[in-house]
Amino acid sequence: MTTNEKLLVAIFEDNAHLRDSLTFLVNSSDLFKCSGAYADAANILKYIEKNTPDLVIMDIQMPGINGIEATRLIKQHFPQIRIMIFTVFDDDDKIFQSLCAGGSGYLLKSSTPQQILQGLKDVYNSGASLSPAVAERMVHFFQNNISFDTPDYSLTAKEKELLHHMVEGKSYKMISDAMKISLETVKYHIKNIYKKLHVNSSSEAVVKAIRQNIV
Repeated sequence: MTTNEKLLVAIFEDNAHLRDSLTFLVNSSDLFKCSGAYADAANILKYIEKNTPDLVIMDIQMPGINGIEATRLIKQHFPQIRIMIFTVFDDDDKIFQSLCAGGSGYLLKSSTPQQILQGLKDVYNSGASLSPAVAERMVHFFQNNISFDTPDYSLTAKEKELLHHMVEGKSYKMISDAMKISLETVKYHIKNIYKKLHVNSSSEAVVKAIRQNIV
């Protein structure tokens, strides 16, 4: 993206008023531009292929294909696209399902406009796609419900340390400061972590790390 380009955001939200409000908010920002706003995900792959957004705002509860299923479809066909889950649901199961499907962030519809725009920035930069509160809830969810053997992904000690910081919901900058390494080094290690874990996003890496007791 050049300095004159805006990031394209596709919106999937069945509430017309909220969909219009999100479109207005996105188009009013200096960083983003709405590439399309849709009431359902029936033709989601066609929408995505036609408009090639950088980011997606995804409602969970939609008629037909729900947001979790739609998120999974997008990530299967367009793994580079980052998805912000935007919903009224505030329970561990919905958070878990959304992030396992490939969502890169999770915001409630009670969020302020500033929080929505900041969430989109965080998701795009992969800096804080999971808030510490959501990351903590994920840890508790797996500790209380599921136990797995730890596979060997051949992560180095440095990679495991960095992944631990990701699980805590830290941004790239926070990880850089904590580990006393540059942002570029952080990104280099995260790229290797993604490759070894066979994931495409920070949230997928965090979910896998927690679920399989990697850190």
